[in-house]
Amino acid sequence: MGIRLPSILRNAKQILKMQAISARNQSDVPKGHIAVYVGEIQRKRFVVPISYLKHPSFVDLLNRSEEEFGFCHPMGGLTIPCREDAFINLTDRLHRS
Repeated sequence: MGIRLPSILRNAKQILKMQAISARNQSDVPKGHIAVYVGEIQRKRFVVPISYLKHPSFVDLLNRSEEEFGFCHPMGGLTIPCREDAFINLTDRLHRS
């Protein structure tokens, strides 16, 4: 019997699959990474390793994203509703760990 992923991770995998299909012609997202749009009002695009998706702090952001947007993301990719500086601080800490 396989391990069941939390629903947010299963849904993130679905978003990754959809994004992979729509981004096949985009060479600016390296393999093993995902583009996310971050910001409370104006969104800025970031490219992060998919390994971040399983980190508890990042999962919290994904949960917030699910609460706000469901699975219909207005930017066409994963949209995370948090301050840009908070996202940069988190990804910096994840990069160093």
